[in-house]
Amino acid sequence: MTPNYQARRTKLRRALKKAELKVDGLIISGLANVRYLTGFTGDSSWLFLSLTNCVLLSDTRYETQLADECPDLDVEIRDSGSTINDLAGKVIAKARSKRVGFEADHTTVAQHGSLSEKITQATLVATSGLVELLREVKDQWELTQIRAAIEYAQRGIGVVRSSLRSDQTETEIRYLLEAAMRSFGAAGTGFEPIVGVGPTSALPHAHAGTRRVAEHPVLLIDWGASTDSGYRSDLTRVFITGKPTKQMELVYKTVLAAQQAAIQAIRPGAKCADVDKIARGLIERAGFGKYFGHGLGHGFGLEIHESVRVSPISERKFEAGMVVTMEPGVYWPGKFGVRIEDDILVTDDGSEVLSNLEREFEQVFVPILA
Repeated sequence: MTPNYQARRTKLRRALKKAELKVDGLIISGLANVRYLTGFTGDSSWLFLSLTNCVLLSDTRYETQLADECPDLDVEIRDSGSTINDLAGKVIAKARSKRVGFEADHTTVAQHGSLSEKITQATLVATSGLVELLREVKDQWELTQIRAAIEYAQRGIGVVRSSLRSDQTETEIRYLLEAAMRSFGAAGTGFEPIVGVGPTSALPHAHAGTRRVAEHPVLLIDWGASTDSGYRSDLTRVFITGKPTKQMELVYKTVLAAQQAAIQAIRPGAKCADVDKIARGLIERAGFGKYFGHGLGHGFGLEIHESVRVSPISERKFEAGMVVTMEPGVYWPGKFGVRIEDDILVTDDGSEVLSNLEREFEQVFVPILA
């Protein structure tokens, strides 16, 4: 099975026809969006798509790679004496487009100014999320890739769990985890792993540092793997490596209950904000509401944070085929943090938990080697 890039581009053309912006062409500059629509894995390249044209804009570094990865696409190559803005101007003039959209989320103010100077025969129109909206619902090929990324991540954490030492630092655990995932076939990490012992675990996006396992009984690891195709996974587990306090147990069980209640509520048509409210309300009633400050989850795939977002301000509803994280957390500054994160597929009649690591409190006690 391989991706049907042409079908994806056809869906985008339909979206362009329906868009209230009335554009007759779109410059796609987000790297993940270009990859999603073409299969091209390089960088510094754009895609111009109209109702009748489809052209990849790149440079001489990628001529051979483009021929290998995108043999069915028209390609325009610039040399060292011109910019991609110059090339965009020529391609759009040739296509005779009158209203051309650009991805405002991936275009700087300076880039827009330069584009405006080069594209003189068409009006530039800011767009947002046209391709990202298509990427929310995964096809079967994408789900196969995500399942593989989850498997790499789960096998990698198994190595870490079975070899924890009291003198290991957060950074040493991070590097061991990265190497283990690659040894099982991962192309790399889905993002920089977060490894936190005790107070570090109370920082939602902490960088692994020098704290050692023996310094505190709470060890939080947030990690994921990536496949050769670029798809990722995103998981978090807390391991208890010593004797926990009653407070630690209460926080852990509260977070787990919040996550499981939210997962049970996921189904097509359910509002993302309502599912967030279920988990957030449970944490608030336990007295920890002020320690849960981020959204409940997010989509992922070619990027680790994608639409759809599961948060109190989300206006989206779940659709079958979406893959999202469910990751409530409680972060007690200076003490410890607990986050439990799994990857969830929205199915036709509910949801499927794609990750299957143990998560009950009694199951996350980990003996450490001397």
